[in-house]
Amino acid sequence: MKALKKNQPYVHVVEPITGLQSFFDRFNELMEYMNNDELTHEALLEETEEYLGDIRDSHFARTLKRFGLVNENRLLFIYMVHLFVENNDDRINFSDIDNLYDNDKIPNWCKNELRSRTSELFCCKLIENVNEDGMARSDCFRLTEYAKTDLLSELNLTVNAKSDCDLIKWDSFPEKKLVYNVSEKKQVMELSSILSAERFSEVQSRLRNVGMRAGFCCLFYGSPGTGKTETVYQVARATGRDILRVDVDKIKSCWVGESEQNMKKVFDKYRNICKSTSLAPILLFNEADAILDVRMEGATRAVDKMENSIQNIILQEMEALEGIMIATTNLTTNLDKAFERRFLYKVEFNRPTVEARAQIWQAMFPALTERDACTLASQFDLSGGEIENISRKYMVNAILSGQDMIDLLLLAELCRNERIGTSIRQRIGFQH
Repeated sequence: MKALKKNQPYVHVVEPITGLQSFFDRFNELMEYMNNDELTHEALLEETEEYLGDIRDSHFARTLKRFGLVNENRLLFIYMVHLFVENNDDRINFSDIDNLYDNDKIPNWCKNELRSRTSELFCCKLIENVNEDGMARSDCFRLTEYAKTDLLSELNLTVNAKSDCDLIKWDSFPEKKLVYNVSEKKQVMELSSILSAERFSEVQSRLRNVGMRAGFCCLFYGSPGTGKTETVYQVARATGRDILRVDVDKIKSCWVGESEQNMKKVFDKYRNICKSTSLAPILLFNEADAILDVRMEGATRAVDKMENSIQNIILQEMEALEGIMIATTNLTTNLDKAFERRFLYKVEFNRPTVEARAQIWQAMFPALTERDACTLASQFDLSGGEIENISRKYMVNAILSGQDMIDLLLLAELCRNERIGTSIRQRIGFQH
């Protein structure tokens, strides 16, 4: 338009591609042409190769060249990176990949290689299957951590990946007053004191000086609802330490050897985070029953062998741990002896005593009199988690009914209904 206004010949000036960011900006334009049917797949392939030549000296281009990918697989990987960079898309389905080809139809050879994991992109550790509930989706893919943090390092997209990725910030946990039995309270307070920033560095230094392991591995075990996980959160809050939480069910995969790789990645990631931060976070294995159980001797089934391999990896990593690991479990009798020896602190969370239950009742219901709290505590043997459930249900009823006064009969009814399959029918009387 400027040329027409000035009655001058139009000269098309192509802006040079100076780096990886401008490369993907240009690739994004190509995909817009592709989506508008203004560009064929072949033309897209040729243009992309030309753009790669412009950034041949970049770490990204040099690494791709070293892998020796065929042109089609190189384009497919660049397209997956494009989805991650432009749309923050970490779940790439076949329907997404369709857009890369003419007539919006992914070729059978490409689909078969991805489904069977024989694609070069899997062999070069550039992509992996999305893992859902311990099962790998054969039709859903994402970039590997290596691809995000190494190949894309020039984009500065994953600067926080080594320090903040998947971390739960300590100040995101609301402060809660937890009620413990006497023995638990003493151990939790001691552990919180040791894990404070100043004290922990001193303790680690002195352990190293005498040739002892400097890592702290702790086990919180006991009945459900006794405050094991919440104690970890409150310790993290009190000591200012973030949490890297590991859900075991998401680590396990249906692919042979991948579960073990996933477990190694967890500890690798934790080590990288510890190196890049001044205050080591807490590595939390929550509800770790499945990995702390006694190992199978003479295992023959693939599943049993996989379980044993995962446990062996964890045992080795615990020996070399430099930071803080806490595992929570409901196991009380079937804990593998090898794990028992490696846990420095083992804190048993028993069901609350009558006195502790009374304190929990009053913490949940400040308007409850001490006498009524003691009556509820003595009549109903409930855990702290169960009492918290009751308080939440009571609050819902209060909101719906608009009733703010304490209804003791309703509380008693909620107590009786809290446990499935129980028939608590104590008659309870309250004096006002």
